[in-house]
Amino acid sequence: MKFKTWIVFLGFAAVLRTVSVAESPPPNIVFIYADDWGWGDLSSHGNTWLKTPIIDRLASEGIIFQQFNVLHPVCSPSRVAALTGRYPARFGINHVFGGPRGPEMPDWLDAKAPTTTRYLKAAGYRTGHFGKWHMGDGKPTMADYGIDESAVFGGPGPKVDRKGDDIPNRAVQFIETHKDRPFYLNVWLHESHLAHHPSEASLEMWQHLDERRQVYAAVITDGDRKVGMILDALKRHGLEENTIVVFSSDNGPENTGGPDQKGKPGAWRNYYSLGETGGLRGRKRSLFEGGVRVPFIVRWPGHTPEGMQNETTVLTAIDLLPTFCAAAGVTPPAAAQGDGENLLAAFKGESVLRTQPFFWRYRADSLAVRDGDWKLVSNFDGTQSELHNLQWDRAEDAAKDQSKAHPEIVARLTKMVLDWNATLPTEADPTCLSPKSK
Repeated sequence: MKFKTWIVFLGFAAVLRTVSVAESPPPNIVFIYADDWGWGDLSSHGNTWLKTPIIDRLASEGIIFQQFNVLHPVCSPSRVAALTGRYPARFGINHVFGGPRGPEMPDWLDAKAPTTTRYLKAAGYRTGHFGKWHMGDGKPTMADYGIDESAVFGGPGPKVDRKGDDIPNRAVQFIETHKDRPFYLNVWLHESHLAHHPSEASLEMWQHLDERRQVYAAVITDGDRKVGMILDALKRHGLEENTIVVFSSDNGPENTGGPDQKGKPGAWRNYYSLGETGGLRGRKRSLFEGGVRVPFIVRWPGHTPEGMQNETTVLTAIDLLPTFCAAAGVTPPAAAQGDGENLLAAFKGESVLRTQPFFWRYRADSLAVRDGDWKLVSNFDGTQSELHNLQWDRAEDAAKDQSKAHPEIVARLTKMVLDWNATLPTEADPTCLSPKSK
């Protein structure tokens, strides 16, 4: 009996010794992912009528990355990239689950896919996911993806109400329960996705605006307040100094409908959608920057400089897995076959330049590639394209298309994106299909 007790004590002592010689214990990581929240929907990004004081404060305490791209202009594939560190098209996920589908589209994300949650759980983190999932609701469970605790909509397992404060309340409870150990937490909010469900308090706050602006401003205010609930919980339990908080969005803002659409069938889907791209071309469902460049804010006290604007580092959703793992001191296995880069140095304030190009595919409609400052957006066979240099044309103005001035760059990037697309699956993995889909 004494021998067993001594072995346990030695193991515990070793853990303590590891913590004591390190600079600090492994950081907690909280990833707040909003939905359809445009780059221009933050007052810290220059919006003149929407107010996001809590997220603005978060930005003032950390870094705003001006060049963050998601890897798809709609939610399901965008979320796959953020969770797995791989292009969603590698899994055949080129559109939303439940939407129009090609033969390559499965019914759910492969349960064997690499995930940040799986790797951090294996390293001793407690993992949680509260809010939207929308990566399939079939055979796999949330535990299959390395998630210990969850309550979701659009996914398997216990459900969460997207209306009201259920999502942040569940996340706060998770923080309170696991405050004494490292944790990784996804808080994937509903705001500002349709249908809108603004609170009465927020509607009253914006009653001086016209109806459309009132509703959208109230929704943004609710989302901002929910971010505050998470930040308050971290502060209340003394966790903010050793917690990485990331705020971002899964794609650009929904398309806006005109007044004539109110009352028509389906008009609720976009009548109140007044989200802004900050002058970027395109919106949700577009591979131009307005559809795929979104807010990205990182706060990590003692590591991220306060109030910094990083305008040079190009971060993408596929970089999150290797970067989060690096922050936790975890090396993903070779089997992860990640497409992203570890850009942890950028989280610490360095102006890091990525070394690899990256790609987009939207259904079987369009392709895009960015290499350095050059970005090419093309149709599916590469016969029609636009070329823009994002260093001096972030808005991708059609009048400034550089394809005729630089045919050699068009040819190089077209070959690059077509070659990449040729490596992608053309049929769904049969292990990720329900019987009715086979």
